[in-house]
Amino acid sequence: MDNQSIVSILMIMATFGLYIGISFYNRAKATSDFYVASRGVPPFWNGMAIGGDWMSAASFIGMAGTLMILGYDGLAYIMGWTGGYLFLTFLLAPQLRKYGRYTVPEFIGDRFDSNAARLIAAIATIIISFVYIIGQLSGSGVVIGRILNIEAMYGTMIGVVIIAIYATLGGMKGITWTQVAQYIILIIAYIIPIVFMSLQVTGNPMPWLTYGNIVSQLGELDKELGISEYFAPFAQSDKSQFIALLFTLMVGTAALPHVIVRFYTVSTMKAARWSGAWALLFIALLYLSAPAYAAFSRFILMTQVAGSPIDSLPAWTTNWVDTGRLKVADENGDGILQWQEIVISNDIVVMATPEIANLGMFVIGLVAAGAMAAALSTAGGLLITISSSFAHDIYYRLMNPQASDKRRLAAGRWAIVLSTIVAGIVALDPPGVITQIVAWAFAIAGGTFFPVLLLGVWWKRCNAKGAIAGMLSGLFVTITYILLARQGITIFGILDTGAGIIGVPVNLIVTYLVSKATAAPSQRIQDEVIDLRYPEQMTYKDGEVWMDESAGK
Repeated sequence: MDNQSIVSILMIMATFGLYIGISFYNRAKATSDFYVASRGVPPFWNGMAIGGDWMSAASFIGMAGTLMILGYDGLAYIMGWTGGYLFLTFLLAPQLRKYGRYTVPEFIGDRFDSNAARLIAAIATIIISFVYIIGQLSGSGVVIGRILNIEAMYGTMIGVVIIAIYATLGGMKGITWTQVAQYIILIIAYIIPIVFMSLQVTGNPMPWLTYGNIVSQLGELDKELGISEYFAPFAQSDKSQFIALLFTLMVGTAALPHVIVRFYTVSTMKAARWSGAWALLFIALLYLSAPAYAAFSRFILMTQVAGSPIDSLPAWTTNWVDTGRLKVADENGDGILQWQEIVISNDIVVMATPEIANLGMFVIGLVAAGAMAAALSTAGGLLITISSSFAHDIYYRLMNPQASDKRRLAAGRWAIVLSTIVAGIVALDPPGVITQIVAWAFAIAGGTFFPVLLLGVWWKRCNAKGAIAGMLSGLFVTITYILLARQGITIFGILDTGAGIIGVPVNLIVTYLVSKATAAPSQRIQDEVIDLRYPEQMTYKDGEVWMDESAGK
């Protein structure tokens, strides 16, 4: 094992120790701790935890690589994911928090007074979270595989064990504070390399101000090589796919169960709104940095690696070729590595760039620790969501309402262990790159939940039959389209990653039509829906708005 691997392992092990220590100190002792951290997380720290939860392996590892390879067309990921938080913060999060439940399936089951709706929502939540976590485990495999110079699949196995341990121990209370620590580590790890790259290439340590000049130079290099210009719009995809992906990621963000549940951990509607505002700030720090990362990485590769003799490539290339995520071959036999002869996976760009730019062992190790923090933070939130959907919504609410806290916690922890193992097995041979797998989860979340949550909060006439029909149709259409698109069968050129734009309208129309064609919900439920629109110190009843008892009518 080389010195670099040892440094990276030591840094990752130090952060693992920190996470497990935090989880143990804040370990869940009651179901409210396990599912919603006893609703006691301050908005600032909850916003940072949301940022940690959100900055998944797709964002940390895959985002810059996707932008580097796709250029302009990759911006749909940044705009879609960020725009979705605006939807969530203003249209859903405060109202869902006021309803005071633990999970999205519990909200749907109680809002529509239907155990069938609850069961469908719980199963859909498990499917969405399961697909999403495959991407996280795949990301951890990329990181660990590079550090140990082993196949990524073996790295995935190690990641499965680590994630299962700390998620099972701490529950939502422990995971909230580990996600705060993970966000701090990952954002430092993400920004330091681009600061150094900016200094190397431009002499200015402010990459957000300098990478525009690099993009212009990349355009000139692309013209010389006769390839698609880096920042030319719709060079890698057509407009319909760009719009479909943007829409899918926006509605998916607003409907992801593991993101929504983070807003349940604060005390009030106002705190939920502020959590969303802080989260946007913390997320923006990384998303404004990703295009700079992509531009500098591509520039260094094109100017310092491409054009080199094939028999004297930098040492880092050998290490990454061993992981199976990089391919270099002298296809034309001229002894020189051409740009077109480099095949680099989206998923290794961030991890490889510190080595490409020769930033030193400490920075390389820091990025590895940050990448693991990103994968672990999101995986933890997803596992809690799977756990709560099974243990709380299916086991407790439907199968055994008399279950004790101890039994419910045990069921939740077993759900985490089993789901991690099964997802890990799938992630050994992932069905796509990380950003692609994650986009499927967003498509399924949007197609299943977004219309039902939106109408459930803002349309009192929406009923159980409409919600059930909408969720089932949206889920079926979205998954079917993903599978068909993977086989090359598409509508208007929309790929599998844009499937949400097919499933969401179907769900919305079906929910509306079935609700209108069947009996309205009870007056009690309609009053509860109207009540969600008012601040917590106000209550809607008997056709009027009341202040709390101390304030009078």
